[in-house]
Amino acid sequence: MSTFITIIGTVGAVALLYGYAMVSAGKMSGDGLPYQALNFGGAATLMINSGFHSAWPSAILNMVWSGIGVVTLGRLVAARAVARRKGSPEPEPAAEQGRPLLEPAP
Repeated sequence: MSTFITIIGTVGAVALLYGYAMVSAGKMSGDGLPYQALNFGGAATLMINSGFHSAWPSAILNMVWSGIGVVTLGRLVAARAVARRKGSPEPEPAAEQGRPLLEPAP
């Protein structure tokens, strides 16, 4: 079981690092679905790994990180569903619209 948990944690760490590298290199939008899915998946698997090894500060951090990911993914999926119902194109991530990632949409 320990080997399986180690593999899960390693995959999660790679996912987080890959997402971070892609956003930093400008190859992926920080508020897009792929990055948010990588963030959630990586944090969730690291939470499992940290909890198994009783590394509670890391487990709690990754639990909060996963929670943020769930909320963000929910908002992205809901925005896409609303756009589809209205027949309009799917909303673009903020970076692709030419506005800063942390600035609220107009």
